[in-house]
Amino acid sequence: MSVASRDIVKRVKDGFVNKRGRAIQDCEERKQEVYAAVPGVQEIDMELSQTAFDVLTAITKGSDVAKEIEKQKEINALRRKRRAELLCAAGYPADYTDVKYECTKCNDNGYIGINMCSCLKNAIAHASLEASGVGALAHKQNFDNFSFDYYNGEDRSRMERNYNALRDYAEGFSGKGDDSWMLMGNTGLGKTHLSTAVAVRVIEKGYDVVYETMQTLMDDFSENQFRGGSSESVAKYYEADLLVVDDLGSELTNQFTVSVLYNLINQRANKNKATVFSTNLTQKELRERYADRIVSRLFGMYKPLLFKGSDIRAQKLSEGRR
Repeated sequence: MSVASRDIVKRVKDGFVNKRGRAIQDCEERKQEVYAAVPGVQEIDMELSQTAFDVLTAITKGSDVAKEIEKQKEINALRRKRRAELLCAAGYPADYTDVKYECTKCNDNGYIGINMCSCLKNAIAHASLEASGVGALAHKQNFDNFSFDYYNGEDRSRMERNYNALRDYAEGFSGKGDDSWMLMGNTGLGKTHLSTAVAVRVIEKGYDVVYETMQTLMDDFSENQFRGGSSESVAKYYEADLLVVDDLGSELTNQFTVSVLYNLINQRANKNKATVFSTNLTQKELRERYADRIVSRLFGMYKPLLFKGSDIRAQKLSEGRR
């Protein structure tokens, strides 16, 4: 797990500690309210809290343990019944002074025994989505809401193959030795949608994912190199289990950006880390823009997927949709 991922997990877990603390504090405040407003409730709570002491006292006197415990259960059941009656008579719900946890499976602990609760898993996944750069796209662009309606004939068949290949890849992602991909084709053909879908699913599986545009990536490296930016802002690009870079070729190309791209491809390959690039450029245009050593690596180490069809955004606009 990278430093960034550990920070996310710690932040989420700290949030659970605070959330649980607030729930307990809110419960205590409601109890004090009830104690002041409803006579008899505080006395019943004091009696209930004495249960363990009463059982221990009976044991020291030689009483039958099992019988004494059963007796106390019956007494406490009557006490709780009376307590609920007093609350309801005063206009309060019977469970007004119960602790109101968001998750009733783990009581906001985040764990059930030694196993992580689904609520904590979901919270970590959500925080990871936000930190990855996917953010709001996660709800708009995933495998479930991808539509083939805007493709026809061979273009549709091609997109179905692309979709299945990337979905299977995301489902089977292992964090080590996974394939890298080059998604190629004109703008508006679903490259961003499917690369986002891959990122979302891999994050949901618990892996560290960074998703950025090529321009933002280069801005981070430039900030680090020339303006004393934090090394953590670029370390994530090397450390993430999966790096997804949208719009390769949209950045201003110069000696610095070519060097950054070459080192990034090389280091991630050496670390056995997976990368997904998407680009509107053809193979010829990539060769004209980048050094042969970069293009040879991209087409030697990355699996190419070609996207064809008519611009989906343009089709939606013509239909009056966004």
